Amino acid sequence: MSSRPLPTPAPQPEEPAEDGIERGKRLIRVSDDRGHSLAERLANHFYRMSWATPFHNMRLKGKYPLKLLAVPDDGIPGDPRAGQALRAGYFLFRGLKQPVPALDWRRIEQPAEFVDYLHGFRWLRDLAAATTRDNAVPVAESQMRAWLTAHAEKPSEPAWRVDNAGWRLLHWTAFSPLILSSNDLVYRSLVLNSIARTARHLDRGADKAPLGLPRVIAWTGIVAAGLLLPGGDPRRIFGEAGLRRALESGFSGDGGIISRSPLEQVEAITLLAMLRAVYDVRRADLPVWLAEHLERMVAALLGILHGDGAPGSWQGGAPLDPSRITAIVAASGIRTRPLRQARDWGYQRLSGGTTVVQVDAAPPPVARLASNGCASTAALEVSDGPVRLIVNCGGAALAGAALPANLTQGLRTTAAHSTLVLDDTNSTAILPDGALGKGVSEVELDRQEHEQGSRLEIAHDGYARRLGHIHRRTLVLTNEGRELRGEDVLLPGGRRRKPVSCPLAIRFHLGPDVEPTLTADKQGALLRLPSGALWQFRVGAGELAVEDSLWVDGEGRPHPTQQLVVNADTGPGGTSIGWLLKKSG
Repeated sequence: MSSRPLPTPAPQPEEPAEDGIERGKRLIRVSDDRGHSLAERLANHFYRMSWATPFHNMRLKGKYPLKLLAVPDDGIPGDPRAGQALRAGYFLFRGLKQPVPALDWRRIEQPAEFVDYLHGFRWLRDLAAATTRDNAVPVAESQMRAWLTAHAEKPSEPAWRVDNAGWRLLHWTAFSPLILSSNDLVYRSLVLNSIARTARHLDRGADKAPLGLPRVIAWTGIVAAGLLLPGGDPRRIFGEAGLRRALESGFSGDGGIISRSPLEQVEAITLLAMLRAVYDVRRADLPVWLAEHLERMVAALLGILHGDGAPGSWQGGAPLDPSRITAIVAASGIRTRPLRQARDWGYQRLSGGTTVVQVDAAPPPVARLASNGCASTAALEVSDGPVRLIVNCGGAALAGAALPANLTQGLRTTAAHSTLVLDDTNSTAILPDGALGKGVSEVELDRQEHEQGSRLEIAHDGYARRLGHIHRRTLVLTNEGRELRGEDVLLPGGRRRKPVSCPLAIRFHLGPDVEPTLTADKQGALLRLPSGALWQFRVGAGELAVEDSLWVDGEGRPHPTQQLVVNADTGPGGTSIGWLLKKSG
């Protein structure tokens, strides 16, 4: 295969505005983002300190509700394994175990995500999925009493952090039959009062939550409380106004969450699906603006699903159970098509035949929005039907027993993604504290549709400041999906810095079921899929090698895999390397 530039298709009529990208559109990352400012951190610190004062406790006092007005139906599937584990005497989360007898609700010695799982009472759904109500009630009530003893009277972090409080309120109400079946009237009153106190806590803290998912969770809890607690109409009006603001600031116009995390996108849809169930049980109409937001969010999520029905491994995510994704989308009540071009969220979808190509075509999220953000600009994933052909390692947000924390940092690097790596460095720096630093600040994007297929061209400046090169990647997928042509070009980065000679590697991480065989000339490889299908990979320059890699599944478990690596050098004038991925037979 020649390494000459790919041909540019003849000009075609512009796509409709809602599905086209103007030529040379630039996506810009906030270049001076350094996380939360000192003033913001101090304000949040003093607000949390106020929780321990009598004044804050007075603000949480109010009428004791005598009952919930309704019990919403929960259409989200739980994890029966985690539920059975709890019945056996321990909480189970991503392979980590917490014995119930040793659990101190005041100080839980587990990773932060596990702690949030416990304080958010998500385990109630897992317990309900594992057994009958009669068997679940004693287990749920026992842990509910223990939590109330530790936290009902005195708010503290992380138990009363507003996102945990919002999730807890939703799960307490959706699974209230498991925690309110007791004949102990004092206990029942304490549970109902804790729900009301949680709602008042959210009333005062929702807008102090970080932008994005945490703030949306908090306001969702307020709306749910307004619908489910007696006398809640004023709170409902207040909550709906706040939730609308939170969604408008937390999601881009195409429905993608501003953290760019598919995992958080799934969480947000789960959240609003639960809220929809609250409206339904109260026979109230879902606000039009909320339905519109939810429709855009679902379309954006569908756009990053592969042929197996699970999302790509982007921004620390991993392929969640497809049946769970299907159930969450069904619970949302939304039926829509996948969004091919999430221009602001930053993901592009090319499809033809049984082939799906996903591309990260935007700068990384800013530091304050993503704790597991990845240096993955211009990376791609490819699937053929249910088989993942080219992947990213993924899983940086799924630390657990099978995935130690030190490994998750490596999974965030550019080398852990299927893209070009220059001089063995990240396109966007990952700082020692885990935040994303300088690197990609602008991405130029151009997409065209023509009779033969789709053409996508993206360019980023992640290496311009340090090494003087702009990386431009061009992808052309045929309508039948049997051929994907690519070209990776390094161009002089303008006036920022004189380009330097350095090594480059173009990495194509392979799915766990793909068997590569390198050709004798080290210019190609044969990729065998479990179905027996064959794909040929050819490169027009450099030298091709097969190296070890790993891929993280939706449970946070790493699997050994392999990767194709094109090794070459770039000179001061740049370089161009073309490649071809073609289905045989």
